[in-house]
Amino acid sequence: MGPGVAPATVSGAFPGGHSKGGALHRHGWRVYRRVMRERPLQLAALVLAAGAGSRFSAEPGRKLLAPLEGRPLLAHVLATLREAMPATTIVVLGHGAPAVERAIDWAGEVRVRNPAPALGLASSLQLGIHALEARDEPIDGAFIVLGDQPRLRADVLHALEHAAAIQRPADRPLLVPRYLEDPGPRNPVLLLRPAWPIVDGLQGDRGLGALIDARPDLVLEVETPGSMPDVDRPEDLERL
Repeated sequence: MGPGVAPATVSGAFPGGHSKGGALHRHGWRVYRRVMRERPLQLAALVLAAGAGSRFSAEPGRKLLAPLEGRPLLAHVLATLREAMPATTIVVLGHGAPAVERAIDWAGEVRVRNPAPALGLASSLQLGIHALEARDEPIDGAFIVLGDQPRLRADVLHALEHAAAIQRPADRPLLVPRYLEDPGPRNPVLLLRPAWPIVDGLQGDRGLGALIDARPDLVLEVETPGSMPDVDRPEDLERL
């Protein structure tokens, strides 16, 4: 298991104000633009896998280990990330972490425990971003991935990366897919590093969803074929 990281403080919802999470880091954008000119982007993956999954099972964390095509749901997500080859992958565990640790065949992913997963998805997001900030290698952005979306596709990750590298969204640090078959889901999210301070202002169980809704001016949508089903209830799994 990777080294423990102190949990982030969950405070101050992001309304676009003047708090740490209320504005983009201007110096960070200058550095980011220079990086884009000088070398390929180095992108990490951050898998949020700490939720209880109470709508799926009364056993906390059981959903991530539910079998699909002979493998746990989380194993499908990790296999796709290995195909996409991010610079590093961090998995934030919480409810049911010991069982998940035992059940998954890990391949170098760094695991971080959320000591208070009941605080919601935002707390895991904060913890994972802080773990990335503490690493030595330069990371320019992170794919925010949900552990209960086993149909994650590498081509979607590559499309977001391509948009960040080619379109150079200097004022739009959140890149999201817009699925042509179902425009509702907006996962995974590519969160570029200058926007990471925004994460500290998030609260609750929506993660980046509230920010995306409140600040469309920060969001670059990338048209993507297909859809992104997730698994909330047993019947969702049956439909996959």
